[in-house]
Amino acid sequence: MSEQIARFPDGKKVKFWQDDQSMTINSPSNGRDDLKLRVMRVVEGRPAASQREIASELGVSLGGVNFCLKALAEKGLIKMGNFARAERKLGYAYILTPAGVNEKARLTAGFLRQKLEEYEALREEIALLQREANDTSEA
Repeated sequence: MSEQIARFPDGKKVKFWQDDQSMTINSPSNGRDDLKLRVMRVVEGRPAASQREIASELGVSLGGVNFCLKALAEKGLIKMGNFARAERKLGYAYILTPAGVNEKARLTAGFLRQKLEEYEALREEIALLQREANDTSEA
């Protein structure tokens, strides 16, 4: 991820990090928080989803999901429980703990704040581009 700074005509500066697929504003750790939030959403909605299913749904690596789930469990944000899926196979159920529900709410609020900042920055840029396009077409 590379750090970038966008400058607007009114002098406002916005720091963001960009990789090949996405852009986040204000924090390089947002990618980890984003994955954590997305995994927690899947776990909350489908506790019996396998790691492979979660990875496929989120478009991330199986190893990334495994690492994230282990980290969430170590922090006490989810509990993992074994259950029998078929005669000789074991699976896991992932359950958000009360601390996990609170963390998910905190991450959601932060993510919403971040997206609103991005939205405002884009609105300002669109307005600037529209003014420039109108000025050019009138000339």
